[in-house]
Amino acid sequence: MNAEIVLYDLANTKGVCFSPPVWRIRQMLNYKQIPYTTIFLEFPDIAPTLQTLGLASPESGKYTVPAIHHIPTNTYMMDSAPIAEFLESTYPSPPVPLESLLGRQIESQARDVIGPAFRTSIVPREIQVLSTRAQEYFRNTREAILGHALDDLLAGDSEERVWEEVADGMRAVDELIRSGPEGPFVLGKKPSGTDFFISGSLQSARVVDEGVFERCVAYPGFKEVYEACLPFMERRN
Repeated sequence: MNAEIVLYDLANTKGVCFSPPVWRIRQMLNYKQIPYTTIFLEFPDIAPTLQTLGLASPESGKYTVPAIHHIPTNTYMMDSAPIAEFLESTYPSPPVPLESLLGRQIESQARDVIGPAFRTSIVPREIQVLSTRAQEYFRNTREAILGHALDDLLAGDSEERVWEEVADGMRAVDELIRSGPEGPFVLGKKPSGTDFFISGSLQSARVVDEGVFERCVAYPGFKEVYEACLPFMERRN
């Protein structure tokens, strides 16, 4: 079957998807069985490539992946939220509920809780799975934002302190995940955008550092959703 989607993904030395927002879209493509091909872009090449495709400069001023080219309509778009909405409207079967009250609660709290932990544990290790050229770009841009060296995030017991600080929040998110209808997914027997948000974030962590992944799946709700979504993560490139 000819590809209908070109998916622009983030390149790394392992040759597999590891960007959380890209995983959210890739799982939708896999679940809906939409034929697609992948183009991996190095960090320094994202902006110039997407500009060449004619994508308008985003309000944030930051070009990012995922981006897609929908071949049948010659449509280009960027960012996981509008792409997910486009895929759901263009390929409605099987459906993927993108929003729910429970899903919004889970995603909001997860970002608040897991965000700081991943920034501490994943960001300084992410550089290890990048090419030499991308490493330089990544280090320069991230350290400019942080105001200090990436390695400082892992200095001393700072990493353990962060995980201790988010433990109660992780338990609260885990309880939310398990509070809905009988699973294995957040909303019951079928996956939603929130499931792909959770599993994509965990798979991203796993590609970078197995230890961080294991910290998360120690919570049963996270583990159940991740394992339920594994069939939609078999294709990783």
